[in-house]
Parts: sequence; C-alpha cells; structure tokens
Amino acid sequence: MYIFLPDAKDGLQSLLQKIDYTPEFFERHIPREMVEVGQFLIPKLNISFGFEASDMLKEFGLVLPFNSTDGPISIHQKSFVEVNEEGIEAAPATLMMDSSARMARDKVDLVANHPFLFVIREDVSGVVLFMGKVIDPSVVE
Repeated sequence: MYIFLPDAKDGLQSLLQKIDYTPEFFERHIPREMVEVGQFLIPKLNISFGFEASDMLKEFGLVLPFNSTDGPISIHQKSFVEVNEEGIEAAPATLMMDSSARMARDKVDLVANHPFLFVIREDVSGVVLFMGKVIDPSVVE
C-alpha cells in the first residue's frame, strides 16, 4: 500500500490530474530507496465499494455464464480495504516525496491530516489493484 500525501492541504486534485496525464506515473513515483520514518499517523480506514457486474461483463463479450438453463445469473463485485492499528504495525512504511523535494537522510514524518490518495499495487507486475482517496481524514473510520 502506497500513500500519496500532497504537500499542500488542497493538493489532492492536482495530484489526481498528474496521475491522469502522466504516463507511468506510479513507476516514476514509487520510491526506490527506504526512508526512515519518524511519526507515522494515518486514519483508520474501512472503505468498501460494490456493484452488479453482469451487464458490463456481457459488454466485454463474456456470455457463457449467462446462457445457463438454470435461470438468470447475476454477478456482483465487491472490494474493501481496512486499515487499523494491527495493519499499520505489520506494514512497512515507505514514503514518496515530490521530485522537487530533497530526500532527507533524517527521519521523515507522515501525518495524513489532510486529503490523500492511497494505492494498493502489486509491485512485480505494476498492476494497481485498488485506489482510493480520503477527502476528510478526521471522519474516516
């Protein structure tokens, strides 16, 4: 899991635009070296998203499961992300700093007290599995 915390408190929209318009954004901005982390504070997250996927799958050409003689088939997709104290304790912390920032050799604090983006990415293939944004970290649980 990677956390992208803009320096500016209102910088999330600008960050999202950079992701949209910059090819290989994540490949260029995932840190290549570890930084020692001092204070590491992110809110507890419990985010879920679900939708009925049958029509979309049919549009992509997947028809065999829907041709059953046993009646109509419905496919639902649901994803969730939960981050709590146990997950934070078990996860190593990696920081991405803006390319204009100098990599500090001292401890770096990550205090997510304003809007940020989080990305769950499989690092070998580079596939982004889940992406979410936290608009108001004070109300997330």
